[in-house]
Amino acid sequence: MKIIDYQNSRPIYEQIVESFKVQIFKGILQADEQMPSVRSLAMDLSTNPNTVQRAYSELERQGFIYTVKGRGNFVKGDDSLKDTKKQEVIDEIVELFVEANSIGITFDEVLSEIKVRLDEIAKEGGKS
Repeated sequence: MKIIDYQNSRPIYEQIVESFKVQIFKGILQADEQMPSVRSLAMDLSTNPNTVQRAYSELERQGFIYTVKGRGNFVKGDDSLKDTKKQEVIDEIVELFVEANSIGITFDEVLSEIKVRLDEIAKEGGKS
């Protein structure tokens, strides 16, 4: 999985945080699984260890990982994080549907356009 996009304007530590959050949400990283060490991840990403440490600190602050002194960082097994994210996404989608409706776009039109675009994305993904 690509973690850093150097053309992205977001700070590198934020990209690292987001990448690990996605991996945790998708179940790629399981509860109590050890995270890569700060040093090894920094080497793999060709970035400063302080950047990786900042990302890990943010992940810990948000409740995605925990630290065991002398052993490293581990994925926290908290399903409520995924439930919270799911609710946030649903709330955002509902907000967008309400906005669309307020300017005269029907629910069926939105769903139809979403289906067309998802089909396009699926086709593009098949070409890779």
